[in-house]
Amino acid sequence: MPEVKSALPPALQHPLLQTPHAMFCRLGGVSAGPFATLNLSCHVGDKQDLVQENRRRALAALGLRQLVALQQVHADRVLLLDHMPESGEFSGFDAVITNVPGLALLIQQADCQAVLLHAPGRRVVAAVHCGWRGSVANIIGKTVARMRSAFGVRPAELRAVVSPSLGPCCAEFITYKQELPAWMHAFAATGKPAHFDFWAMSARQLATAGVPAAQIGIMGICTCCNHGYFSFRRAKRENGGLCGRNGSMIGLAAR
Repeated sequence: MPEVKSALPPALQHPLLQTPHAMFCRLGGVSAGPFATLNLSCHVGDKQDLVQENRRRALAALGLRQLVALQQVHADRVLLLDHMPESGEFSGFDAVITNVPGLALLIQQADCQAVLLHAPGRRVVAAVHCGWRGSVANIIGKTVARMRSAFGVRPAELRAVVSPSLGPCCAEFITYKQELPAWMHAFAATGKPAHFDFWAMSARQLATAGVPAAQIGIMGICTCCNHGYFSFRRAKRENGGLCGRNGSMIGLAAR
C-alpha cells in the first residue's frame, strides 16, 4: 500500500517507485486564499514569492538539487533533459524525461493526472501531465516511446504510477460523444451516466506501450472528492475555477 511521507510538506509515495518521488496534496505551504497552501504553479494568479517558497519546500522533501517545471498546454510534446538546465521552467511541454541525478521533475495538476515513470536499470525517469486531451493524444505512449529511443529504455522494465486525480466518480463529460473518441467510450463508469474511468484508460495506454500490469500503480484518490487536494472542477462550482495546483515530482538521487 502507498505510504505517507513524514517530512513536510505531506506527500504520498508508492512502493513501485524506488527513486525519489512525491505526490503532494494542497497542505504544507505558505500561499493563501484559493491557493492555500501548497500551490506549486506560477501561472494561476498566486504571488510568485509564495510559489517559490512552496517549490523550495517540495524540492527539500525529495532531497534533490534543482526543480524543473513545465508550462503545460494539454498537448503531446515531450521535453528531454540530458544535462542540468540553466532554466527551471519550460513552456509548451506536457512531459519531461531525464537521466540527470539531482533533477526533480514537477507536474502541476488540479484534477489532471501526473504519471510518474522510472526505469531502474537505465536510471531514467519521466513525468507526464495527462488530462483528457492528453489521453486522446496518447501522451503516455509517446513518452514511453521517447524514453526508448533516447535512452534505450525497455518498456517492460518501467515502473509507472498514476497520481491522485479526477476519479470515475466525478469525471462527467456531458458532451463526451464530441470530446472523447469512440475507443474511450468503453471506459464508461458503471452506474454513472456520462462518467469515465481515466485511471483505467491510463493503465490501458501504459500496458499498450509495453509496461507490465504488475508494474502499474493507481493511487485511486479523486482530487474532486477529496478537499485535501486542489480541484479545478470543484473550484469551478465554488468560485469560477480559481484554485492552486497540486504537484507530483520524481527524480534520480545523486550517485
